[in-house]
Amino acid sequence: MAAKGAEAKIKKVVLAYSGGLDTSIILKWLQETYQAEVVTFTADLGQGEELEPARRKAEMLDISKGNIFIEDLREEFVRDFVFPMFRAVALYEGSTCSVPRSPGR
Repeated sequence: MAAKGAEAKIKKVVLAYSGGLDTSIILKWLQETYQAEVVTFTADLGQGEELEPARRKAEMLDISKGNIFIEDLREEFVRDFVFPMFRAVALYEGSTCSVPRSPGR
């Protein structure tokens, strides 16, 4: 059964996919509910060995190899988000996020 207000038939969906339980369940739900072609996108932000299991899980869930995208975004993530966070002296759980400086700097 399609969601209320879904007038046009959904043919293709791009899903930000981690390979975890939540995104794997929604992937199957999209396939079954909309009979849509699902394309998975996984951003490599430095998670290392978690990427290949995500690819294999997508394949197990009937996603064709041509519809599985894993993109290395580590450089962009650090440049556009991590470095600005350090420059802004961001807070995380009440502590500043800063790079420790060596003595004499």
